This record gives sequence, structure tokens and C-alpha cells, in this order.
Amino acid sequence: MIPAEDILSLPAPKADARMTYGSDENQFIDLRFPEGQDMHALAIVIHGGYWRARYGLEYAGHLCAALTSMGIASASLEYRRVGNAGGGWPGTFADVRAAFQFLTQNAGRYHFDPKRASAIGHSAGGQLALCLAAHESGIASAISLAGVIDLQQAYELHLSNDAVVEFLGGTPIEVKDHYREADPMALKIKARQWILHGTIDADVPLSLSRSYAVAKTKAKENVKLVEMNDATHFDLVDPRSAAWKEVQRVAAYAMQ
Repeated sequence: MIPAEDILSLPAPKADARMTYGSDENQFIDLRFPEGQDMHALAIVIHGGYWRARYGLEYAGHLCAALTSMGIASASLEYRRVGNAGGGWPGTFADVRAAFQFLTQNAGRYHFDPKRASAIGHSAGGQLALCLAAHESGIASAISLAGVIDLQQAYELHLSNDAVVEFLGGTPIEVKDHYREADPMALKIKARQWILHGTIDADVPLSLSRSYAVAKTKAKENVKLVEMNDATHFDLVDPRSAAWKEVQRVAAYAMQ
């Protein structure tokens, strides 16, 4: 059996290129390209770590490499996080949007099909991916992998020692506008959405994805919840796990 967090320390396959989209040392993108010169679907991958600076994009390289082996180009985003100058809300999300716009502007250069761009976010990256889909019409679909996508509930549960309070700069009473702006629950999303979550996730409760799917279904958004039996938080980004086949299936369908 693979240790639940083994993926965090396992070196990922090297990226094909690293591009900067800003002047800060955390504003860069790791790109991986499938073989051939066709215009490829693009997966914009946003790593998690409860928005904190001590967690970076390295572990997401395994997911990216697996997607690339499926014929999908991948762009793994690094961004300013809590603990970096300018990190937190709204700077973190401003970076994600800037990276997306950079990719769109360079689609021809890197052989991306801008009509087949999907945002895939793990954990806290799920919140950023869904926010990106809400604000950028060029995102055709969004996939949340064990996402922190109900910020009010995450606040009430004090997840990861009040990580939401750190990220948004206060409580819902103190910075009401930040919660309204950042919580995917409060945003209208036209893109197709897949919400994947493991049933034994000890880091982000399944209840966040369940409440999100219920609310968005009532709002008539195109959302599908996929509960993955016996999957942990990191199984969803580990191509060696039993859960990966379902992640792979969803990604392939979303980026047709």
C-alpha cells in the first residue's frame, strides 16, 4: 500500500519548460507538452497547500506528467501565497488570472487549443480553479480534486488552524467582501464542473464538496459530484493510486 502522503516527497518528472508571467520569484509556470505539433487541450493545474508559502507546486508534477502522457498539455502554476509578499487574497488569485492570460496569449506558440482549456485544482487549488472558471470565459471546464470549495464551512470547521482566515485576511465579519469574492459557493460559474473527493479524506472533509454540489445544482449550474470510495486526500493527485483511473477518465472527458 502506498503511504497517503508519499507523493509529496517523490521527485516528479522534469517539466519541459519553465516560463515566468511576472517579476516575482513565485510567478512562474511549469509546462509539459505531449508529442506532436497538433493543437493540444490544456490543463491548467493549480496546486494546494492551504494557500501557504511553505507548500509549492512540486508534487503536482506527477499529475501533470500523467496528463501529458494522455496527450494533454499541462501548465502547473506557481503563485504568491500566504507568507510571500503580496500573497493572500486578492494577490494570490490575481497571479492565477495573470498566468491564465499569459497562457492564452501564447497559445499558438506552445500549440495549445485555447477552446479546450480546463482548470484543475487540488485542495486549496480547487478554490482557485473554480474562481478562475467564474472570472475567465476561456475556461471550458473546471475540475476540483478534494477542493476547499466551501469557504464558509472551512472557516466554521477551523480547517488547518484557520487557514481560510489567514488567506482572506480575517473572519467573515471582518472581511465580508473577501468571502463573497473568493468563495466559489457565491460565484456564478458557466463552465462545466466536476467535483471529485475521496470518502476517507482526512485533510479536507468530503462535506465541503457535497455542500457545494447541492448548492450549485440548485443554482442550475453544470456540476457533477464524484465520490471516490476509500480515497485519501493525496490519492487524487497520485497516478499510482487506485483513484487515479477515475481522475484520468474525468480529465479525458472534460478536455475532449
